[in-house]
Amino acid sequence: MDVSVEAAVADAHRREWAYVLAATVRVAGDIDVAEECVQDAYARALTTWPAQGIPDRPAAWLTTVARRRAIDVQRRRATHDRFLPELAGADEEGAEPPGVPEIADDRLRLIFTCCHPSLSPEAQVALTLRLVCGLTTGEVARMFLVQESTMAARLTRAKKKIAAAHIPYRVPELAELPERTDNVLTVVHLVFTTGHTAPVGSDLVRTDLVEQALYLARMLRTLLPDDADVAGLLALILLTHARRTTRLSPDGSLSLLSEQDRTRWDAAEITEGLGLVREALHRRPPGRYALMAAIAAVHAEAPTWSATDWSELVGLYDLLVIIWPSPVVALNRAVAVGFAEGPGAGLKALDELAGEPQLASYAYLPSARADFLKRLGRIDEAGAAYAEALALTDNDVEREFLRARLDETGPAGT
Repeated sequence: MDVSVEAAVADAHRREWAYVLAATVRVAGDIDVAEECVQDAYARALTTWPAQGIPDRPAAWLTTVARRRAIDVQRRRATHDRFLPELAGADEEGAEPPGVPEIADDRLRLIFTCCHPSLSPEAQVALTLRLVCGLTTGEVARMFLVQESTMAARLTRAKKKIAAAHIPYRVPELAELPERTDNVLTVVHLVFTTGHTAPVGSDLVRTDLVEQALYLARMLRTLLPDDADVAGLLALILLTHARRTTRLSPDGSLSLLSEQDRTRWDAAEITEGLGLVREALHRRPPGRYALMAAIAAVHAEAPTWSATDWSELVGLYDLLVIIWPSPVVALNRAVAVGFAEGPGAGLKALDELAGEPQLASYAYLPSARADFLKRLGRIDEAGAAYAEALALTDNDVEREFLRARLDETGPAGT
């Protein structure tokens, strides 16, 4: 097999999967059929491109092949007339409702389909990550801390429910948008966080997911320009994404926020993000995305690590815990307490979370404990905590960072 063809197909899968699948769903009228057709198209690329050459527009080639395959499947199953009006956008039900800006990206339609209220919140998120973002079932399972077989069954049930309920493939009408938007924002946020720090693999960042989340957030901003939560999420993504070029040292090792060269942060994204934060905070009470964006803004506006206003951060986390009680938010608050009031206070706040089931396999809890223990001079305990964090981490860049910290504990690390 030509290595360049394999690389091109892999790149097309990473970058174009969502485009190809979403466009094929329009013709197939059934998500399972569309997935099968898209997979066939990628398989055909592996056998066709070596002889014909890699096309100038791989996504267009893949989409054409997948859609033709979908039409063939429909004809064989004699379901063309039954499915096409429901999902393909060929009649009024599939068309965009009056008053909604024309959105040329089928991925947005696919997200709203996956986030239909007839599905459970967990199924909405999982299905969108699998179908729109192209994550494997195993990757989605890791995000939900469940077995891959459990997630596979959950995804299958969700797709069957979409087919059985004839859920339309379109952006909801304006009256429906507010109640449907929160689930969509949750999905986009999870896509971003998954890309920002990849749960597995050799790269710290999955750039394709980060770019996809940023693009989708901007699309939602176009669709809902007056929605404070949309503004807050876009602000959060921009302010976090602005630090992307400084997260790795020249040697490829992890660079902590305290070590980053802030002059290299993206000033344009920070300026845009800060404006969106101010807009999002105008709503009372502010939403969770507005508060998370405000937290990111405190870091973005601090000229140096030592100038960070940790007391303000603790106050923002106090508000966030109230409106969005989450063990992960409590963990981040505990870290902020450690920098605002000292490592002893931070360690105490972290230890209060030791019994949280959702944090049992969350590497950042023992990692944060290890840092505070080390600052307190409790080296043996710090080494044990670093070892625990290392055992829970599958990202190679983070593993190398933790391994180096573990080595610094000397005999404790050994």
